[in-house]
Amino acid sequence: MTFPPPSHPAAAAEPSIADDLALALRLADAADAVSMARFDAADLDVTLKSDATHVTESDLATERAIRAVLEAERPGDGVFGEEFGAAGDTHRQWIIDPIDGTANYLKGIPMWATLIALAIDGAPVVGVVSQPAIGRRWWGATGLGAWTGAEDAEPRRLAVSSVDAIADASVSFQSIAQWREAGELAALERLTTTVWRDRAYGDAWPYMLLAEGRLEFVAEFGVKEYDIAPYAVIIPEAGGRFTAYDGSASISERSSLATNGILHDEFLALLHESATIPTESSR
Repeated sequence: MTFPPPSHPAAAAEPSIADDLALALRLADAADAVSMARFDAADLDVTLKSDATHVTESDLATERAIRAVLEAERPGDGVFGEEFGAAGDTHRQWIIDPIDGTANYLKGIPMWATLIALAIDGAPVVGVVSQPAIGRRWWGATGLGAWTGAEDAEPRRLAVSSVDAIADASVSFQSIAQWREAGELAALERLTTTVWRDRAYGDAWPYMLLAEGRLEFVAEFGVKEYDIAPYAVIIPEAGGRFTAYDGSASISERSSLATNGILHDEFLALLHESATIPTESSR
């Protein structure tokens, strides 16, 4: 499945970042071909990892396919993937989750995605989220905007919502269990009793709904860099904000908080009722 990257005026783009984005989209093409070949297969091989999470043959094969393209096209770049760990230089590091939403994948539920990001000196600058089972893809790069498209359709630029009151906001909180394990159930109750609408959509999709302007808030816990790296590019490029749950600008804090930007500091204050939260202007 090939999605065309958006065209940009030559003067507005950084050629190296544009080239990296083009490669990330090719990586997603390679991943989609492998992951879709075995999606909803009756004889899919599934095993348990040491942390009791599932891994399928497709998780492994999809990451191998991405790594093979990188080895051929960018042998000097480093790679950090969920299934095979980190290797190579960390100055330019590709961060990969071959199938985000493995539990959905093995159940034949189409809400799973391949996540691909490039980080330079630890900061994500390119991100791609591909959900081939529903024929959708989202991508972005620093300075090049954030985009979405379906197969054979013109890309559409993403923009977060302009909702400016928490009482009018629609939020996704991933799962009650996550918030309980993080010791944040009281914060979740404050959140869900204050906003207009709350749902737990899960995995990559709610972040992309936020980037499309359909949600105002997504947060989760227990995440690693490969679970969230593309969002740290796509959401800001769509006009929103992406931080850790404590408001820090990091993808290494094992948590995430994404908003439409307008409401970010208000959400932080609501969640951390008794804490002093740094505002964007004070960081």
